[in-house]
Amino acid sequence: MAAFNVERITDVHHWNETLFSFKTTRDQSLRYKNGQFVMIGLQVNGKPLMRAYSIASANYEEELEFFSIKVQDGPLTSILQKVQVGDEILISKKPTGTLVHDDLLPGKNLYLLSSGTGLAPFLSIIRDPETYERFEKVIVVHGTRFVSELAYQDLILNELPNHEFFQELGIQDKLVYYPTVTREDFHTQGRVTTAIETGELFEKIGLPRFNRETDRAMLCGSPSFLKDVALLLDQHGLKESPRMGEMGDYVIERAFVEK
Repeated sequence: MAAFNVERITDVHHWNETLFSFKTTRDQSLRYKNGQFVMIGLQVNGKPLMRAYSIASANYEEELEFFSIKVQDGPLTSILQKVQVGDEILISKKPTGTLVHDDLLPGKNLYLLSSGTGLAPFLSIIRDPETYERFEKVIVVHGTRFVSELAYQDLILNELPNHEFFQELGIQDKLVYYPTVTREDFHTQGRVTTAIETGELFEKIGLPRFNRETDRAMLCGSPSFLKDVALLLDQHGLKESPRMGEMGDYVIERAFVEK
């Protein structure tokens, strides 16, 4: 168990029948950069069953927060979705990941492009004061199938903009939210890729199309989402960070929660 800390569940929130969030205690020795992930898991048949989960809470918070799908026959999530306050959970001691400020070149606009639970790392990034010091606009783009899957809307639209500390950073003018769904009527409907291709995304948020001189991006979501969005960024002339620790116009997180 040397590689893991044993923590306890402090809060559980079920968004709908397919998504839930939970918070845990945090070992004081755990240090991470906003946007990174850890391995979390449970003891199953006497052995730790672990999966990669992005940390949704900011690195200055006392608790850790995670955002997860529910898979009824998933080896881990079939059990994890049933956790209750007080239950024990394993969390790795060494965070890692490529969705960090350090690997992005300086820019004007930061696009946080996500699908499903890929929103998770961006929840920590939009709670990071450095994000607003480095970029004039921070655009959260979240694509889901159904409206009920648009988790954390209140945090993005109300809680952060009205928080006294973030108000001083001018977040109300800096943080932009573009949610879109594919299988229900909604004021923004369709795939994230379609919104980029048609220009609807840029028209709605009042910014020009991707430009390598001004725009930076972080991508997190399904493998097909990452492939398709990365292709669009490439077509606009943006260059991916070649590897962890090297700067680029955009970065991708390739570690996933089980499907």
